Amino acid sequence: MSLLKGTKIYSILTGTCPVCHEESMYIESNPYKLNRVYKMHERCSNCGTKYKIEPSFFYGAMYVSYAVGIAFAVAAFVISYVFLGASLMGAFLSIVGTLIVFMPVIMRLSRNIWINIFFKYNKNSGKN
Repeated sequence: MSLLKGTKIYSILTGTCPVCHEESMYIESNPYKLNRVYKMHERCSNCGTKYKIEPSFFYGAMYVSYAVGIAFAVAAFVISYVFLGASLMGAFLSIVGTLIVFMPVIMRLSRNIWINIFFKYNKNSGKN
């Protein structure tokens, strides 16, 4: 994963600061601790980037969440219906199951994508 450091993909997949890629934005690294799935640090302790740049900033991530959810649903359909030969009802149930199981991951990915739209990597930022 360190090969990708300095790219938006790295920040999106790891949940690190979009500016310095040094610190996780989330207080709890495990997205399956549902009572803390949205808990974020106020600022990056390395470069000082403020994550929530305005009130309700992450509401825009709901639109991204829709697209990410569709991508997961299409992947579940293709795997179950095309590759595993499930019936349409089986494919539907696999889509529902996939969306339920991966809901916390989809929420975090959506936030990561959303914040990376507004910030870019700066290798000279931070305390390095």
